[in-house]
Amino acid sequence: MTIRAAPSDPTREALAQHARAFATAFGPGERPRTFFSPGRVNLMGAHLDYNGGPVMPTAIDRGTFFAARPRADRRLRLASASEAKGCELDLDGPPLERRGKWADYPAGVIELLRRKLPRAGGLDVLFGGNLAVGAGLSSSASICVGTAFVLDRMWGLGLSALDRVNVALAAEREFVGVQCGIMDPHAVGLARAGQLLWLDCKDGTSQHLPLDPARVAIAVADTGVRRELAQGAFNERVTQARAAFEALAPVSPGATCLRDVPLAVFEAERGKLEPLLRRRAEHVLHEVARTFLARRALESGDLALFGQQMFAAHSSLRELYDVSCEELDVLVDAAADSGGVFGARLTGAGFGGCVVMLIDRKQTASVADHVARRFESRFKRRPPIEVFGGDAGPREIFE
Repeated sequence: MTIRAAPSDPTREALAQHARAFATAFGPGERPRTFFSPGRVNLMGAHLDYNGGPVMPTAIDRGTFFAARPRADRRLRLASASEAKGCELDLDGPPLERRGKWADYPAGVIELLRRKLPRAGGLDVLFGGNLAVGAGLSSSASICVGTAFVLDRMWGLGLSALDRVNVALAAEREFVGVQCGIMDPHAVGLARAGQLLWLDCKDGTSQHLPLDPARVAIAVADTGVRRELAQGAFNERVTQARAAFEALAPVSPGATCLRDVPLAVFEAERGKLEPLLRRRAEHVLHEVARTFLARRALESGDLALFGQQMFAAHSSLRELYDVSCEELDVLVDAAADSGGVFGARLTGAGFGGCVVMLIDRKQTASVADHVARRFESRFKRRPPIEVFGGDAGPREIFE
């Protein structure tokens, strides 16, 4: 996708600044090409993607910036606008190795895609953006899908949107080592502005569902609690959910993932499960039912019912899946007693990060003030709250 942005487009203006920063990082020369890849919020389907369930994310108009320029050799130099130390890779060298740094995300994509074009030329790439890292807005998928898009365009690979999604997913799982589900790269790579993506994570099928931007706003409140150390806890949840499925599979004929286990079977067998696995399975199976109900509510225009499922999802994440924290709970509770909020819950994996709120657009300012004041009274600091627009997905943006 190529979009020539309107002169008033803030993303275009920010990318113009990013292009100027490129010269500082890599020196003078041909003007770099600039690209954007969005983040995402997920409204329903919490921790369902790796359990084969349905999810309802949407891309947001904040994300990752890329500025890229060809080199005459076979080296890739990667730099970050927010970190002093960059990374240099040799396309003629041995297979790339994980280094435990931010550059692992693009490096994983590079390692997979350089095999498709053995004589690909070198590049200088500057990464930046306006998406908070570690906030649960899928900065990693934004980087990985965006990197796949940039390399596709710079190297002329001819990839489809789904090809880029799959490369990004493989980079996170196989190279970085995060056992994530399929939702985040799909939400970024298949985005359409003003629509939710209904993604069935069992078979990968998807549909776009309208969400009227004139009626509702999506706001995100940031706890300021970062999730850099949460990767291990996330992988634990993946392992626990898999163990719950393995315990229930013998009495669930035809089931291929935890999502497939009938609720009636779970209720009959719950006493035989270890308490921890019982709680994990209970969240997943009820969240599947909530997410289908939320879809029906959205399709019938019943935003109150949709929002009730968001609040119920957060309670389950807090009590059964153990991925919330006090800061997240205070924000959700404040949203619940604020007029004009249809629903709210933590977004992303949890363990900190952000709360997403579905708000009556006419009451956005009053809701944001109420939620911020409640949080400030408890933690003595005011949380950033932003209202996001939708986004059309990864693209090159021209002057």
